[in-house]
Amino acid sequence: MSGLERKGAKRYCIIFKILCKLLRRTTRYSGVKMSDSQFPEPDVAVEAIQPTELKEKVDADEPLTILDVRAENEFEKWRIDGENVDVLNVPYFELLDGVDEDLLARLPEDQPVVVVCAKGGSSEFIAGLLKEEGVDATNLERGMKGWARIYEYAELDVDSEATIAQYRRPSSGCLAYLVVSAGEAAVIDPLRAFASEYVQDARALGADLTYALDTHVHADHISGVRTLATETDATAILPEPAVARGVDYDSDYETVADGDVLTVGNVDIEVLHTPGHTSGMTSYLVDGTVLATGDGLFTESVARPDLEDGDDGATDAARTLYDTLQNTVLSLSDETLVAPAHFSDAATPRDDGTYGATLGDLKSRMDALHMDRDEFVEFILSDMPPRPSNYEDIIATNLGQQDASDEEAFELELGPNNCAASQDALTN
Repeated sequence: MSGLERKGAKRYCIIFKILCKLLRRTTRYSGVKMSDSQFPEPDVAVEAIQPTELKEKVDADEPLTILDVRAENEFEKWRIDGENVDVLNVPYFELLDGVDEDLLARLPEDQPVVVVCAKGGSSEFIAGLLKEEGVDATNLERGMKGWARIYEYAELDVDSEATIAQYRRPSSGCLAYLVVSAGEAAVIDPLRAFASEYVQDARALGADLTYALDTHVHADHISGVRTLATETDATAILPEPAVARGVDYDSDYETVADGDVLTVGNVDIEVLHTPGHTSGMTSYLVDGTVLATGDGLFTESVARPDLEDGDDGATDAARTLYDTLQNTVLSLSDETLVAPAHFSDAATPRDDGTYGATLGDLKSRMDALHMDRDEFVEFILSDMPPRPSNYEDIIATNLGQQDASDEEAFELELGPNNCAASQDALTN
């Protein structure tokens, strides 16, 4: 048999295995539980790496090679990256002929290759093909869906009587905050997918949730405010201007407006209306020290102004954002710690591992904060990234106008947040 014939035979063998597996999935056998994967088991044993273990390696700047076998458009939307991570994207369907010499030449010989797909099925199969070729390949357990389940906790090193913790979701850059004082707790911008973690962590700190607050109607993730209010004794808190967008909850909630104060234990949370990103965008000043800015101001950029009224309303919203930053946010003490609702790859963590920056630091590094109004508006509108995936459905769900199961909600929010005005840092 010629080399070409062997290659063709190998391809048909692979396709035959996949077709057999698909056929088995359509047939019910009594007492047999079928796999969720549409791909056959690899012919060789493939080790799996857990998402948290991979994250630890990325954080430790270990040299890594990741072979992402998702379609190119999915890879371009979001992927695993890091300082010493070399990422290759070769869709799995291009490997049905087998692993070619060009790909093998691009893979390292002295370190494992982590194969990644959406759910862990096709990547396990491709990792098996690589192992047959002598490559030290491992499979990311549960794929990018498993990566999206990582949620990290770190306490802010700030001068406050309260314990203030930051939660971060590496897959999307979403941030949330837990404020604990004297047996009471409040969570700001909670995610529905991780609602139970806030409750558990508050209890571990000797507190019960008193409030669950949103800074605005989010467009990139499903809010956990209603879930927490339903499952605990916490009061759901929404900014009054946000409710005007058409909130239609089937559960109780309370509203807050500019100048209101919520008390959690021995600390106050002051309400500051900071429109621009949305009309209802509201910041929360915790104990006069930490400003939870939502999507209004980040450590490396400012808000995008087009997610509520689209392109037609973006210019007016950008003008409003400028006024908010100049007249409200930047008027606070330079020592105020900005605690945003998102971080990007361009952001640098603080010494305590959290993402935040003082207003004084941002003033010194972000030129956009020193522009005049017209210059700022033109600059902000000039280079906005694509809008978040499924943002219209996410907004409708967060308004209570649309229902989504837990799994549907999780699927809606997969990918990057894209709530900043630029993909690149605006800081120098």
